Amino acid sequence: MKKISSSSITLRRFIVISSLTVSCITFLIVLAVSSLIYKKQLESSLTRLSASISQQIFNSLYQGMEQGWARTDIDRFLNQFRRTFPDTFNADIFRSETINRQYGTTMTEIADNEVQRVFSEGVPRYRRDGDRVDQYYPFKAEEKCRTCHLTARTGEVLGVVRVGEDYRVMRQKARSTILIIFALLSPFPLGMSFLVAGYVNRRIGGAVQILSTKVHTVHNVTDLASLELENQHVGFSELDSIFSAFSKIVERIRNVAVGKEMLEFEIQVLERFIITSESIKDWKERVTYLLTEVSKLMQVYIMFCIFQVDDEIFDIEIFWIDPPTDEAKNIMEEIIRSRIGEERFRIDMPASIKMVHNVVNSQGTPLQLNRPEIELQTKSLVLKVPQIGGVVGIGFQSKMAIDPIRSLVIDSILTTMLNVVGSIKAIYKYTKDLEYYATRDPLTNLYNQRVFWELLGYEVGRAERHNYNFGLLLIDLDNFKYVNDTHGHLFGDKFLTKAGAVIHDCLRKGDILARYGGDEFTVVVVEADQEQVYMVAKRIRESLEKMTVVSSDGITVSGTASVGMAVFPVHANSEKDLFIFADTMAYKAKSAGKNRLFVPTEDDVIEAFKKSGEISRMLVKAVDEKKIIPYFQPIVAASDGSVNCHEVLCRIEIGGEILPAAEFIEIAETLGIISRLDYVLMEKVFQKVQAEQYTGMLFINLSPKSLILSEFIPTLIRLTHSYGIDREKIVFELTERETVKNMTLLERFVEELKLEGFKFAIDDFGSGFSSFQYIRRLPLDFVKIEGIFIRNMLNDPKDMAFVKTLAVLAKEFGIKSVAEYIESEELLVAVREMGIDFAQGYHTGMPTPGFAEPAGMV
Repeated sequence: MKKISSSSITLRRFIVISSLTVSCITFLIVLAVSSLIYKKQLESSLTRLSASISQQIFNSLYQGMEQGWARTDIDRFLNQFRRTFPDTFNADIFRSETINRQYGTTMTEIADNEVQRVFSEGVPRYRRDGDRVDQYYPFKAEEKCRTCHLTARTGEVLGVVRVGEDYRVMRQKARSTILIIFALLSPFPLGMSFLVAGYVNRRIGGAVQILSTKVHTVHNVTDLASLELENQHVGFSELDSIFSAFSKIVERIRNVAVGKEMLEFEIQVLERFIITSESIKDWKERVTYLLTEVSKLMQVYIMFCIFQVDDEIFDIEIFWIDPPTDEAKNIMEEIIRSRIGEERFRIDMPASIKMVHNVVNSQGTPLQLNRPEIELQTKSLVLKVPQIGGVVGIGFQSKMAIDPIRSLVIDSILTTMLNVVGSIKAIYKYTKDLEYYATRDPLTNLYNQRVFWELLGYEVGRAERHNYNFGLLLIDLDNFKYVNDTHGHLFGDKFLTKAGAVIHDCLRKGDILARYGGDEFTVVVVEADQEQVYMVAKRIRESLEKMTVVSSDGITVSGTASVGMAVFPVHANSEKDLFIFADTMAYKAKSAGKNRLFVPTEDDVIEAFKKSGEISRMLVKAVDEKKIIPYFQPIVAASDGSVNCHEVLCRIEIGGEILPAAEFIEIAETLGIISRLDYVLMEKVFQKVQAEQYTGMLFINLSPKSLILSEFIPTLIRLTHSYGIDREKIVFELTERETVKNMTLLERFVEELKLEGFKFAIDDFGSGFSSFQYIRRLPLDFVKIEGIFIRNMLNDPKDMAFVKTLAVLAKEFGIKSVAEYIESEELLVAVREMGIDFAQGYHTGMPTPGFAEPAGMV
């Protein structure tokens, strides 16, 4: 309880002090006002008295003048007047110059200016100075006055009488009298203040004490029931209203209050709802865990989750803590249907609701629950609009639901639980989708190119360890471009899907089928010699030859394929060489007239090795002589098609043919010259940038092997400094297919280059889970979305959804996005509408030896 401040005072003391203060202030105000009024009245009376006496003195002197008074008579009269009013009045007479000349007296200087003004103006005057009042009256000469004053003119002022009054003494006496009277009366207001304070204290203080006593008796929610204030009457209507309002507040609090123990219980329950990385592995397991944890804190028998799959189709997952009886299952299903019907539109189709029962503890005692128990103890929350994960409802069956206060806690738990379950299921679904599309071709549901290379590499390692052979088939569908152009992309997709299914039916158990890209499929024939590989390849070719697909306009289209085969380690001892060999055989089969299976001969093996050796020799020579050829493919702004970026591609020339990097990078790594190749390429690029004053950005593919080279960063800094390259214009691409196992090493490498001003991009974004590790842990500037998803997204809603998800994810991380494989204007428009920042592909610009403008742009 909060301590009362030492500066606080009691209500009783406050009332006493307030009463005394008010009484004293009132008394002083009355005294001041009374004194002021009395002063004004006194001054007014004295002024009138002064005027009256002055007028009498003047009249007396004037009459004496008419009777012929001499100077001595006037002085005697004035002296008698001064003796009569020794401390109050005095009177003086001033003669004019005419009188002084007549009687031969000397004219004395008159210091009083008012006297001079009366002489000059001839009218009475009045002057007040503090407590003194002076009255001035002129003696004007009349006709009868000339009998004595022969030289005077009629109307001339012959003299001025000044009558002065000083009432300071009278006012001081009056003030003393007032003070004595008020001093005698002062005990009365003080006594009244004490009486009022005592009365108020008794009425208010008693009521406050009652309130304080009752409030101090409340220690928990149940004590509120004893807090009754409705019948308290203080004697003041305002305080009675306050007590009445307080009583109503207490009543409301009593109705909704949740005790400390309930809040602690709610916190303990909500702590179980934290979503962790383990939550997304299996959402049902997580819900089972939540039910188990909640049941430790409150007795819960059943929990159910309602998911809306379609407009009027619902999946309902019911979780039982122990095995239910059939009767309990049926009752629970009826109750859930009723709850849905109450909150949503009426459901007519019985099949529109799918019930799934899950038991947490299958070895537990069967639950014996009747309908009243289930109905009364079931607390549910059903929404009209689906939330994240499609969840529209959730419910508990617990005895706590009967308690109105604890029911409020369950409402809060249900709301949180609904969001948690929906989030867990949504994350689980999105994760599963990402896992699937990271490994599968979305059109045929076969393995994609990335997984093919992983499995091929794995099979090479396994064959080396166990010393067995295996085969690789490359299947190239004949005339697919004609089929696609003639019957449309939708039919082309149907054709590819059917071909994939036909090939799959021809394989043995354990063989690996993948869609490599476009109209090409690959098959790894595991643990097989050349004859077994040939039999599988022959079966595939013959089955594809018999395959037919009917178009929407009734035309039957047949399919054939050219198949190339290679056997490990007979034809090659690495996955790259094995693939190149099989690809060469497929090319020969197609060149020989299509619909063929080309079995490599001894001459083909010799030719392949000869070609590989020639490439190795020419590659070493090209690196030594710095004859690497950089090509540049434009990366355009999706919004307006402007070109401010290019991707750098590596090429070499062998026998008059320009070879792409895919045909010699593996050889360069095997020969150990990949780093020298990178240095030569970057130097060539920087020379061209300097020569042509190119100011755009350059995307350069970076080999992961650069991470372990201590001289890479110093060499790179030296090259950029030598050619005056702006480091912020250089973007290094990290490709997930060449992912680095040591993420810590990669992080340190990237951070060092970022500090030097370089930028980074992740290539093939979305092709695998390491992409997501990259954007989470590395300071990336760009992501290049996997082209396989881009190319097919206009024909497949799943690809479209996946690309949108990746674009939004990049935007949320504040990273610029680049769409690859832009091969048509429709794709360019689509990525622009998605908000993707840049586009790259044959439609926007082909790779060329120079900084070329994009093709196909409007």
